[in-house]
Amino acid sequence: MSDTHKTLLRGAKVLGGEPRDVLIEGARIAAVGTGLDADGATVIDAAGQILLPGLVDLHTHLREPGREDSETVLTGTRAAAVGGFTAVHAMANTFPVADTAGVVEQVWRLGRESGYCDVQPVGAVTVGLEGKKLAELGAMHDSAAGVRVFSDDGKCVDDAVIMRRALEYVKAFDGVIAQHAQEPRLTEGAQMNEGVVSAELGLGGWPAVAEESIIARDVLLAAHVDSRVHICHLSTAGSVEIVRWAKSKGWNVTAEVTPHHLLLTDELVRSYDPVYKVNPPLRTEADVMALREALADGTIDCVATDHAPHPHEDKDCEWGAAAMGMVGLETALSVVQHTMVDTGLLDWTGVADRMSVRPSAIGRLTGHGRPVAAGEPANLTLLDSAYRGVVNPAGFASRSRNTPYEGLELPGSVTHTFLRGRPTVVDGKLTPTPQP
Repeated sequence: MSDTHKTLLRGAKVLGGEPRDVLIEGARIAAVGTGLDADGATVIDAAGQILLPGLVDLHTHLREPGREDSETVLTGTRAAAVGGFTAVHAMANTFPVADTAGVVEQVWRLGRESGYCDVQPVGAVTVGLEGKKLAELGAMHDSAAGVRVFSDDGKCVDDAVIMRRALEYVKAFDGVIAQHAQEPRLTEGAQMNEGVVSAELGLGGWPAVAEESIIARDVLLAAHVDSRVHICHLSTAGSVEIVRWAKSKGWNVTAEVTPHHLLLTDELVRSYDPVYKVNPPLRTEADVMALREALADGTIDCVATDHAPHPHEDKDCEWGAAAMGMVGLETALSVVQHTMVDTGLLDWTGVADRMSVRPSAIGRLTGHGRPVAAGEPANLTLLDSAYRGVVNPAGFASRSRNTPYEGLELPGSVTHTFLRGRPTVVDGKLTPTPQP
């Protein structure tokens, strides 16, 4: 496809507003208006559909290098495109760990080769995710990958001195430490949320305070050294209150919530189906409601999928032996529509803010999270919000199928995704390998 290719989206509801025509020329939006000239353009009838800026995920596990049986950069970015994403941040818990410039550059280059969405590697905070020695933060930032987000996700940076040093170090280049808040001693042997259900099932409890105590410590550390901290997959009502308090102080604290923590509760664990086993664990209905309200009022900045693919054998086993995690890229927007839009908590402008604008700002991405306006990069997602359908993982683009939503009816279907004007998804189907 040449840079001069033109596409006209006819009658799209930009951020859920009045119908507009949107003309894409090359990599940018050329015009937004009514009755735009379609001469020489591929015309897409977008009547009634919602047009959003391309979605951005701050928290994706692409598993490559090392666990290509679960996912690869190619299959993960194809899943991202199907879900309406134009950029994802690839977490560092690969094999080898993304704790050097060489590994993050490998992941970045694989993303460039895939062509389905931008891949921004997340660097490890500590060598080997072992929590003992800072990784090559500066070298990863100075690499071709230009790393700005660092996380030991999957493990907590539980040593307060190491966390302080990391927060101080990334100030030099406006980086951010994304913390997996889990006090390890409080979660030894933990299998699910600590509460009524865990007591009845006899499964090891994962107390809310294990998350909340780390968040409390880290917002204080971030304030002390005047640095940026981002809280990964916040999951409890108490965590919401700590982040709300930190923000009221003007501290540089941001937080994300996953789609599954906006919808699912620990009651599902009664089935003993390991598809519901996740880190942090599914919490209570009261926690879910608190998370929704916090996302609505902006206390929680964004939705991040924590897309965690696993091969069949890692989930098709007894609960105690099963891996933790759920795939989420292809269902994220549907879950957000179901929990936040259809309930009246967010409008589509709010969805664009929480799933594109703010995650782009936190990750310091350029070209994403931009307004749908003339001159802006044509990173766009078109959604049929009237669609209702049953989730069937057999049709997923992801290499893994560990979704907790199988058989559940959810609203919304991404019909088109554009990455710098190039269609990656057309009529709900992936295009052949997009041209660079």
